[in-house]
Amino acid sequence: MPSALFNSILTSLFTMKITDVLDILVVAFLFYKGITMIRSTRASRIAKSIVLLLLVTWLTSLFHMYALYFILNRILELGFIALVIMFQPELRLFLEKVGSRSVRELLGGKQEARPASAAIAAVVTACEKMSKSRTGALIVFERNILLDEYFKTGTVLDAAVSDELLRNIFFPKAALHDGALIIRQSRIAAAGCVLPLSENTHLSSDLGTRHRAGIGMSEASDAVVVIVSEETGTISVAVGGMLKRHLAAKTLERLLVNELVTVKEETKPMRFYQRILRQLTQKGGKL
Repeated sequence: MPSALFNSILTSLFTMKITDVLDILVVAFLFYKGITMIRSTRASRIAKSIVLLLLVTWLTSLFHMYALYFILNRILELGFIALVIMFQPELRLFLEKVGSRSVRELLGGKQEARPASAAIAAVVTACEKMSKSRTGALIVFERNILLDEYFKTGTVLDAAVSDELLRNIFFPKAALHDGALIIRQSRIAAAGCVLPLSENTHLSSDLGTRHRAGIGMSEASDAVVVIVSEETGTISVAVGGMLKRHLAAKTLERLLVNELVTVKEETKPMRFYQRILRQLTQKGGKL
């Protein structure tokens, strides 16, 4: 039996065409992106519940528990509409990511523009000083998803990122201090912007509007948001709907470098696929 199975696998491998390989790679990549999207959002809890429901349904079928299997099967049949409703924020985020990238970027041939280290250093220095003086700040680093719609709620700028300018913008008596500042490609693109508040009902009650806006922005996009509390002076960072609080300056810098400068491991699967496709193309279309 093992030898027959092994021979069957070998036969399938030698008869595969390039279209079969492409089909497998595309499905694998979609599964990978789907798992990544779920793991990086609040949808992980829902995904675990769905997996548990599927497992229970399979067990009821295995042990011939017909009544329970019938009920669970009906639930799964109607589950697609429920999934669309429950995962609406995540699906919208995924579609926005796809729509905001060019075809070349989607195929992994071009990396997103990333803020220069000088801009990050300026933000870290400004946040450290504003933390000591308890000056509230809300700084958004734009990544793949364009944030043009939020520019309309504030004042459009085009200025280099500097410690002095950041502290002047967030000075309590400044005109733009009460909104968010958005950085695009190492430059201050807009200030005084209004961000969407988080809809997460499980957030700590001690978080104010500034923190909820920062978390909401990280939920609605792939942006990295830096928050300085006006009440306590603590520095926080929101990414993917998750808030990291009470950060020291060095920790903040390391986190921003990891999120904005360091090449992500997520690009490696596409590079792996590209190498395979290139080899297949050079060999004439068959394995």
